[in-house]
Amino acid sequence: MSEGLGTMEQITTGFIPLTDSMLLVAARECGFAEEEGISLVLVRETSWANIRDRVTVGHFDAAHMLAPMPVAASLGLTPLDIRIIAPMALGLGGNAITVSGQLWSEMADAGASAGFDPAVNGKALCEVAARRAKTGEAVLRFGVVHPFSGHNFELRYWLAACGIDPDKDIEIVIVPPPLMADALASGQLDGFCVGEPWNSVAVERGAGRIATVKAAIWKSSPEKVLGVRDDWAIANPDLLASLLRALYRASRWCEDPANHKTIATILARDAYLGVDAGLIARALSGCIMPALGAAGIVPDFFIPHRCAATFPWESHALWFYSQMVRWGLVDHCADNARVVRGVYRPDLYRAALAPLGAAMPSANAKVEGALARSSGVGSSTGGLSLGPDGFFDGKVFDPDDLDGYIADF
Repeated sequence: MSEGLGTMEQITTGFIPLTDSMLLVAARECGFAEEEGISLVLVRETSWANIRDRVTVGHFDAAHMLAPMPVAASLGLTPLDIRIIAPMALGLGGNAITVSGQLWSEMADAGASAGFDPAVNGKALCEVAARRAKTGEAVLRFGVVHPFSGHNFELRYWLAACGIDPDKDIEIVIVPPPLMADALASGQLDGFCVGEPWNSVAVERGAGRIATVKAAIWKSSPEKVLGVRDDWAIANPDLLASLLRALYRASRWCEDPANHKTIATILARDAYLGVDAGLIARALSGCIMPALGAAGIVPDFFIPHRCAATFPWESHALWFYSQMVRWGLVDHCADNARVVRGVYRPDLYRAALAPLGAAMPSANAKVEGALARSSGVGSSTGGLSLGPDGFFDGKVFDPDDLDGYIADF
């Protein structure tokens, strides 16, 4: 039990039924929260809008949150005005892009490959979209989970890099994660970008095929964070630090392959994801089935702990901001960039984890996309490796040249 927490203190936390909620679930179910003096109450929600709003009005002290959402909230882009910070990330990767059987057939005719190659399959999708435009067919409709989501921005990044205008050549709509497979099966969507296990659910039902994965579009890329209101963090510094320690220990436990079967079984419970444990385990093993009977290996599909997976990089927040600017969601200015730099909080992360002797990067930001392979970096205690973290189109994002990166759009 943490020093200063003589009694159990309750933290109510919202989550969406996704595989990457596992750090919160493991912290509760495996005793890490209790050992830190926390009674961790987890509340399942259906949509990210509900998560955002219930954090804003105080129903939740903390939440499993889309990585761009605290950035959007702090920039005043959400319905209710509140500053939300991210003192910790909840892993890297974990998403995929799945298309209907009909669309995959059209893409295959245009040269799509059985693997997850984003360049090859994106080119095929571009050809399908162009042909449909010439013949007057309806534009393709893709689902994402929220406007301010990694899903929206990675889908748009992939499409644009492959020659598809995501605001003209296709339609992007918002669908909650648990409804994605049903929307694809019913014909309401031609494709979607969502976290696991909902891609694998669609594959298992014969409703879709995985065309590419986040780990191929941008390796070791940010996905979810722990989101808390800034005023709650200021009022409860010791309690927040205890929660960060519990989640960090949970991340280390979840990384161990010996524990994958256990956490998949726990997540399969109705209170959490309510799907077959075997589908959940795919993300942990990296054995992603693009279609029934076909297996593909993505070693770093989801990373709970390695590669500083829980570190809240300021450069991640700034990259999401650059995409908000790119797609007309916010204007770029020095004040906005300054606000964004203060949303992800490595200072709180460092202070909380120092007692654990955790290996932490020596810098708060890094050039994104610069590492072609796993590389050792300077850290507080040594023994820390990062990457590979490349974008599939070979571009890099230097947070010190934010203006130049945005100007290139």
